[in-house]
Amino acid sequence: MTAKPLACRRAFGLIEALISAVVFMAIALAAAAFKCNAVIDGRNAYCRTAAARAALLLTETWRAAAYPETFDPTTLNDPPGLLVRPAQKGSSVPDAFIPLGTYAIVAEDVNCLATLSWDYDPDTLPLRTLNVAITWRPQRAVSPLCDVTDKVFRLTTYTEH
Repeated sequence: MTAKPLACRRAFGLIEALISAVVFMAIALAAAAFKCNAVIDGRNAYCRTAAARAALLLTETWRAAAYPETFDPTTLNDPPGLLVRPAQKGSSVPDAFIPLGTYAIVAEDVNCLATLSWDYDPDTLPLRTLNVAITWRPQRAVSPLCDVTDKVFRLTTYTEH
């Protein structure tokens, strides 16, 4: 048997080291991408939950109002972490619904827009339909290259007035 030259054995070790480095870098990049997506998805879930809570708070206090057609959500600024003020634009109002207004809401450090509308059917009086549409911008929409539309959470309830 003849022994392999020493230079050939060193080259094989260098190739193994390069392949190991490439595999390690691919695993590290995949782990970083997974972590980044997990953080973004967690923030999006947090925003969705905050929007749902804001919609529930609006509908429940609106249902308790003596006159639903004159409900003013800007009076809800007492709960900690909630700020409501009038806004200019929001999501569209469903057909045949009467718009009550659009409001900018900061709920749990999430910026939302709430559009309130209501309707009543003369055949089913005294029931009124109350509709809240909360819109927010998802986390991935911070880049102008991202074509992500605003997310909408709609909540409709009925009250007897």
